[in-house]
Amino acid sequence: MCLVCFYSLYYIAVSLCIGILKVDEADSLLAPFNYKIQPSWNSPKYLVSVISTEVTYVVGGLIFAWIVEEWVWDYAITITLLHVGLTVAVMADFPSTQHWWIALGSGLLMMIFGGQILAYHLFRNNFVHPEDLQNF
Repeated sequence: MCLVCFYSLYYIAVSLCIGILKVDEADSLLAPFNYKIQPSWNSPKYLVSVISTEVTYVVGGLIFAWIVEEWVWDYAITITLLHVGLTVAVMADFPSTQHWWIALGSGLLMMIFGGQILAYHLFRNNFVHPEDLQNF
């Protein structure tokens, strides 16, 4: 469920970014996997890539917290590893560009911390702490 949610969010973010930034020649199907875009803050294609990645990870962390009602770090890491695997499969090459890994890593951190904070505040009564198990 989280994987479907993640890629649905990704394609929604890519579509919105393409529309807002008025990018004509963007390949929206490959956008989540295309790490070969030259990094430049003046390039609308690069901005679509970076913004959609970060938005997907931030909103994804919040939605994961709502879906699983617990800590989301393991879901976030699993989805990110699957995304790297799918990227390798789609692009037929291992991502070696620094900017892609930085965007992915910062997005992962935002997903984990944003999701953790939301999950804690919404579902803190559902969490079992080790000290609660001592007298169980």
